[in-house]
Amino acid sequence: MAASPKLPAFDPADPLGIDDLLEPEDLAVRDTVRSWAADRVLPYVADWYEKGELPGIRELARELGSIGALGMSLDGYGCAGASAVQYGLACLELEAADSGIRSLVSVQGSLAMYAIHRFGSEGQKQTWLPRMAAGEVIGCFGLTEPDHGSDPANMRTHAKRDAGGDWVLNGRKMWITNGSVAGVAVVWAQTEEGIRGFVVPTGTAGFSAPEIKHKWSLRASVTSELVLDDVRLPADAVLPEVTGLRGPLSCLSHARYGIVWGSMGAARSSFEAAVEYAKSREQFGRPIGGFQLTQAKLADMAVELHKGILLAHHLGRRMDAGRLRPEQVSFGKLNNVREAIDICRTARTILGANGISLEYPVMRHATNLESVLTYEGTVEMHQLVLGKALTGLDAFR
Repeated sequence: MAASPKLPAFDPADPLGIDDLLEPEDLAVRDTVRSWAADRVLPYVADWYEKGELPGIRELARELGSIGALGMSLDGYGCAGASAVQYGLACLELEAADSGIRSLVSVQGSLAMYAIHRFGSEGQKQTWLPRMAAGEVIGCFGLTEPDHGSDPANMRTHAKRDAGGDWVLNGRKMWITNGSVAGVAVVWAQTEEGIRGFVVPTGTAGFSAPEIKHKWSLRASVTSELVLDDVRLPADAVLPEVTGLRGPLSCLSHARYGIVWGSMGAARSSFEAAVEYAKSREQFGRPIGGFQLTQAKLADMAVELHKGILLAHHLGRRMDAGRLRPEQVSFGKLNNVREAIDICRTARTILGANGISLEYPVMRHATNLESVLTYEGTVEMHQLVLGKALTGLDAFR
């Protein structure tokens, strides 16, 4: 009888052996982004969060460009052409540092650059994508409005053709990541032809982007309003390859995929903080990690964390194979963000009063995830997407 193969040692950091599913190139991408975040974000992010600012954002963008993290899943024009799984791993590592940093990268690559790459003219691609991939130009994505978040079909921002062929844009967009530091904005507007996307240099007369203050979430992130007051653009500013909501919604699906991974980064950071605290914090003469109730919490957190990572990995492989449906992205965002919030809240209970201190990452991640839960599709919208897919009945109206 042949001897049984020797089992690998149990790795508390990877209890399901998910790393076995990754190729050396995947691990190299992950380790590069993790190292960058450990050096350039983690030592400073608590202070940024407390002050409600992201200083040096342009320098950070250039550094992210230098490691290939901007538009990394796109091909050509200076983009890295990485796989969907590699992009997901990068999102996980960035959000393990802070959701605001992952949002910077996500809006740049999965929204602004993705829109230009997929729907833009060759001239638009050549003009913007190489500089955006290098981090020399920051982009933003104008879809949400003050009165229309989950209902973009009724947006009020509009664009009209002028007699000379120019477009004239008027309207407002709200809760726009990167807005006040962006050099280019992809703005969606109503036209006589339907909803169209426009590439708007932010130095154009009539464009302004006042920063939104007094946030209690995503504080280490630039969030702005976009104001368009008779913004005149040339005829070729419109994205030529798409009309209708299919354009912005396909961009959102790509960005939501990154959230499926990123939310697990926030969860992992909080879980690791809870494990380390439980092993060192003593009560009643021994570490609290030795008590049954604490171990039950840690076990449940580990189960949901690594199930979520497996789900993200599965969706990434489907995206790489060209088989990922929007409903499956909704499945991932709905599950993983909800579970990440629950992991953070449970971690906070293990840390007790220390859980609310910025000396630990837990409360920062928890409050950031409250925004991640809502943006790029609320819980209710993703539930209805799945409900329609499961029943064939449209409950949106």
